[in-house]
Amino acid sequence: MSGAVSDLLAARALFGTSLVFHIVFAAVGVAMPLFMVLAEWRWRRTGDPVHLDVARRWAKGVAILFAVGAVSGTVISFELGLLWPRFMAFAGPIIGMPFSLEGFAFFAEAIFLGIYLYGWDRTGPRLHLAAGAMVALSGAVSAFFVTLANAWMNVPAGFSVDAAGAATGVAPAVAMFPPGWAHEVVHVLLSSYAATGFAVAGIHAFLLLRHGDHAFHRAALRIALGVGALAALLQPLSGDFSARQIARTQPVKLAALEGQFETERGAPLRVGGLPDAAAEQTRFALEIPRGLSLLAFHDPGAEVKGLKAFPRDVWPNTRLVHLAFQVMVGLGSLLALVALAWVVQRVRGREPGPRLLRAIVLASPMGFLALEAGWLVTEWGRQPFTIWGTMRTADAVTPVTNLAAPLVAFTLLYVFLGVMVIVLVRRQIAHVPVDAAAAPHVPPEAAP
Repeated sequence: MSGAVSDLLAARALFGTSLVFHIVFAAVGVAMPLFMVLAEWRWRRTGDPVHLDVARRWAKGVAILFAVGAVSGTVISFELGLLWPRFMAFAGPIIGMPFSLEGFAFFAEAIFLGIYLYGWDRTGPRLHLAAGAMVALSGAVSAFFVTLANAWMNVPAGFSVDAAGAATGVAPAVAMFPPGWAHEVVHVLLSSYAATGFAVAGIHAFLLLRHGDHAFHRAALRIALGVGALAALLQPLSGDFSARQIARTQPVKLAALEGQFETERGAPLRVGGLPDAAAEQTRFALEIPRGLSLLAFHDPGAEVKGLKAFPRDVWPNTRLVHLAFQVMVGLGSLLALVALAWVVQRVRGREPGPRLLRAIVLASPMGFLALEAGWLVTEWGRQPFTIWGTMRTADAVTPVTNLAAPLVAFTLLYVFLGVMVIVLVRRQIAHVPVDAAAAPHVPPEAAP
């Protein structure tokens, strides 16, 4: 039994490591093309060569990150079939449609990215800008279809299960849009724009602190943080909708998120704290009276079911889920505060000073840390099920043993790829000539 458990943990760890690595490139693939297009659009409107330089350098960065993301995404596709064959056998006929459509979106993104990269002096300005817009749209559509599949795993719909455990009465269109799909899609897209926007802005804010007022980094900061700040400010609203959806469809997950063991009306909202499943209580938390009932049901007196209302064998790991949720909310709140400070400065017509630039640098990794924590909340919170209420993770895993070896091998591979990406992207961004701001003002029609 212990061997089966260790192989299950190794399979989960291998797949989780692959997703932790890939999700960064997936988020960048959604957001960076939009930044790239906005930079070119600014150049074509103003003729400012700085924005042309930003667009060209970001386009090269997009190509690098897209290539690595394609590799890690392909690995995940193979792992779905190799590590979770029973899941794919059951779920394939039900949610095969969004997976297939995601493949079409990926190929469209690759085609238009090729046109964009090699079409600067081979296509007209409108066609070139449209190709970039299609790259940005295809990246978002790809994330849309993948998120639909994940939403179905959290709230399965569009099928019935017969006495033998097989899926019957499959309705692919219903399965493709399960309850709560819109909330999850919006939350994922906003998190991608916020995480990438702050990460890119942090790089340029750091270089502004080092090199003084540099036109290239100033222009790049405005575009990246313009998108990232808007997404960060909208994210709490999206999170509120998602939390209310979880309260209706996955009440045991909500209880784990908040460390709520007892069923009670006017349940408190916990900030911090450490759930103890053995003692069935959450210690050291700051409790806001009636806060959870108010946020989850918009009623301060609403009843919230606690973990003790559900069989213990369907409890997720309460401590891990709660802590990951606290990290996600805490970092997201800090991002929103920095975003608000930047917006206030822009409304006043001021550029961010050294103090705000330092805050942006400190906030730069927070978006991706919050994104990873949010993904862990979603996946850990669904355990012990792969398909909520339908298929347990232990029943979906491959019977193949000795999975620790590929776990170590792929982890080392991801570390190597991560280092190479950092080196290549650094060459595109960090070594901008200091006199770039003094470049001649070239009209778009005259530039290559």
